[in-house]
Amino acid sequence: MESVILNNNVLRDGHQSLASTRMRTEQMLPICEQLDNWGFGALETWGGATIDSGLRFLDEFPFDRLDALKKACPKTPHMMLLRGQNIVQYAHFPDDVVEAFVKTSADHGMNIFRIFDALNDTRNMKCAIDAAKAAGQQAHGTICYTNSPVHTVEKFIEMGVELEKMGCDAIVIKDMAGLIPPMDAFYIVKGLKEKLKIPVWIHTHDTAGLGASTYMSAIDAGVDAIDLSISPFANGTGQPDTTRMLALLKGHSRCPEVSEGQMASLREMRTHLEKAYGELSDFTGHKNEVIDVDTLEYQVPGGMLSNFRTQLREQKMEDKFEEVFREIPVVREALGWIPLVTPTSQIVGMQAFLNVKFGRWKQISPQAADIALGYYGRCPAPVDPEVQKLAAKQAGKEPITCRPVEAPGAEHKHMDDLKKELEAKNFPSDPEHCVIHAMFPPQLEAHLKGTNKPKPVAKPAETPKPTPAPETATSAGPQKRYGLTINGKRIEVGVEEVI
Repeated sequence: MESVILNNNVLRDGHQSLASTRMRTEQMLPICEQLDNWGFGALETWGGATIDSGLRFLDEFPFDRLDALKKACPKTPHMMLLRGQNIVQYAHFPDDVVEAFVKTSADHGMNIFRIFDALNDTRNMKCAIDAAKAAGQQAHGTICYTNSPVHTVEKFIEMGVELEKMGCDAIVIKDMAGLIPPMDAFYIVKGLKEKLKIPVWIHTHDTAGLGASTYMSAIDAGVDAIDLSISPFANGTGQPDTTRMLALLKGHSRCPEVSEGQMASLREMRTHLEKAYGELSDFTGHKNEVIDVDTLEYQVPGGMLSNFRTQLREQKMEDKFEEVFREIPVVREALGWIPLVTPTSQIVGMQAFLNVKFGRWKQISPQAADIALGYYGRCPAPVDPEVQKLAAKQAGKEPITCRPVEAPGAEHKHMDDLKKELEAKNFPSDPEHCVIHAMFPPQLEAHLKGTNKPKPVAKPAETPKPTPAPETATSAGPQKRYGLTINGKRIEVGVEEVI
C-alpha cells in the first residue's frame, strides 16, 4: 500500500480553529515557499470562515488573498471548504451564484473544492459539485460525521457511494467536532475503499484527544490522505501537528519518506508561526489548546460548550447546564437526528435551552422551525410530526420537501441582480465582487468605501493587528448569535462558529 498523503491546513483551519481566523495574508506569506516545497498533497488556503473573517475583520478582499497565496504556492494544489448551496454563508443561494462563485474561484487558482452540507443532504451539494467539474477542477464530496441511531457505518458508506455516482473525484470524511472514534474511522474508511474507485480522505480535530489515533486507524484501513497543521496552530481544536503525526507514523509501512531537510523546514515554519500566534494573542485561548473531554459526553463542538456555559450564566441559568445538555438528544431526535455541525449544533443547543426554560416545545426558535419544516434540507430521519405541526403554526408556513433554494415564494438575488446593485453604487461589478456581495453586502461596502480599516494596536509593535470586534466571542470563527424575542425581551444562546 502506498504512503499516506499529508495535507496541510495551517493557512485555513489551523488559525480558524485556534485564533478566530485572524491570521493575515502578510503573516502567511513568509512560510509559503516552504509549504509549497515541502511535499504536502494539498494546502488548504481558503474557504470556511476565512472569506468572511478576512473581509469583516482584516479588511482583505477575499480573492486578493487567494491570488497572493496561489502566487506564493504555485506548485501544490490549493483546496477550500465549501458549504454546498450555502457557499461560505448560511443562506441558500441560487444555482447561478453558486456556479459563478466556483468558476471564479477556479479562475483564481483553486484546485480542490471540498463540498459538504450540514444535514448531509446531497441535493444541497449537487450544484457545487457540478460547477467544480465544469470548471475543470476537483470536487470532493464530503460526509459530515456525527453520532446518532441513524448515522451508522453503513449509512456513511452509502452516502459515499452516492457522491461517487454524482461525479466526485474523492470522498472526505469530515469530523468537525473531533468525535469519530478510531474504530469507527477504520470501518468507514475500509467500507468506502471496498466500494469506491476514487480516493478517500479524512479530516478531524484533536478537540477530544482522538484525532491522531483516529488518523492511525484510518491509515491502517487504507485512507489516502489526512489533514494536518503546524504548531502552534495545531492540536487541541485544530488538526494534529505534522511533526507529531510523523513521529506516530515512524516505522509504519505507510509513513511517507521525510528528509532531514523537510524536518528542518517544519521547525523553521513553526518558529515563524509561534511569532504570528503571539501577535494574535487577543484571539487565542488555553481552552482551545487542550483536550476537552466534555465534547465526548455532549457530542457537540468544544467551542460551543464554553460559550454555552457563559450564556447560561448570563441568563442566570448556570444551574441548568446539565439539564439543557440532557435535552440536546431529545431535540436532535425530534428534528430527525440532524448532525451537530455548523449551524445545526447551535440551533439544537438554542432549542434545548428554550425547552428547559419554557417547557418542551412551548417556544420554537425560527431556525429550529425551519429545520423541522425542511427549509435547511432533508433531515437524516423523519421529523417528529407533532413538533413539525407546532413549528408550522409558530412559523406560519408549511413544510417543504423540495430543495430549500427552490422553496415556493423564496426570493433570491441572481447574478444579474447583484451586478445591477453594485453598478448602482458605482462599485466594481465583476463576478468576484458580485459573489462576495451576495454573501456579505455590508462588509463588502465598508471595504470598498474604506470605512472598515482595522486599527493597529500597540502590542506587539512589529505586526499590527485588528481591534477585536465587540460581537466576537472567544471561540474560533466569525460568529452570529441565535436568539428569540419573547415578550419584548431578547434571549440569545449559542454562538455559530463558521467551519
